[in-house]
Amino acid sequence: MNLLKSVRMLKRRALYRYEGPRKIRSDYRRFFGKELAEQPTTLTEKIAHRMIDLHRRDNPAFTRLADKIEVNDFVKKRVGERYLLDIIWQGTDPGAIPFDSLPDKCMAKTNHGSGFNHALIRPFDRELAIRQLREWLRRNYYFVGREAQYLKIKRRILIQPFIEEEDGARPLDYRLWCFDGKPEFIQADDQAHSINPFFDTDWNRLPFSYRDYDFAGVIARPSRLDEMLEVAAALSQGFDFVRVDLFNVRDRVIFGEMTFTPVVGKMRFMPEHWDRELGEKWRFQPA
Repeated sequence: MNLLKSVRMLKRRALYRYEGPRKIRSDYRRFFGKELAEQPTTLTEKIAHRMIDLHRRDNPAFTRLADKIEVNDFVKKRVGERYLLDIIWQGTDPGAIPFDSLPDKCMAKTNHGSGFNHALIRPFDRELAIRQLREWLRRNYYFVGREAQYLKIKRRILIQPFIEEEDGARPLDYRLWCFDGKPEFIQADDQAHSINPFFDTDWNRLPFSYRDYDFAGVIARPSRLDEMLEVAAALSQGFDFVRVDLFNVRDRVIFGEMTFTPVVGKMRFMPEHWDRELGEKWRFQPA
């Protein structure tokens, strides 16, 4: 029996190490209309190669930091607990959520992927929340884009305070792209992903985007930009590339997440040459 189990595990491992990279290359070819270069130079090529490398050699640190619960210990040690949102409740069974004792407004989410967020506003639709969370828990987020850091996350639910501005507006998401522990540029995004401006660390607008529309509006410099840069630098130390997502809400900096393979590399930078210029900032060597 032990031999049979070992053979099955070896087969699954071989399939994983072959099928994942094959799918990543196929998706790259379909999206960009060309083969993935074996010696990557652009940012998007390097993201694809990182995804492939994670199938060849596991990186437990990436898995831990992609987990929305486990990452909190890392953040606490690096920059302090004050940058973390409280976890009101966590568990594996949506049916066990203590709805009666929750705040009138909070956010239920899962720890193992992206976009698995469900706003809870009293009076709660309990059946809808339970059904949605159970559906998300059944999914292994790895199979969405073959991001190996999500494969082994033990799926859980967490409920956190609802963050919003004083006028009730949802806050902007500030995404700090960091290379070798240094934030190089900042992407501002909203909840609907309807904007895509980039800024340098002095909050000057940069002349590129990767979405198919232009944003002509003005986004004011965040009140705690310098603090956000310090937090992102501290969290990104020891990583050749990571995107650190933060919020600046009611004059407070709040940690969002750490992303090691943004958008699974499916970004068409406009103008195109920026893909290569940004790639030059990443000192990455494929396995």
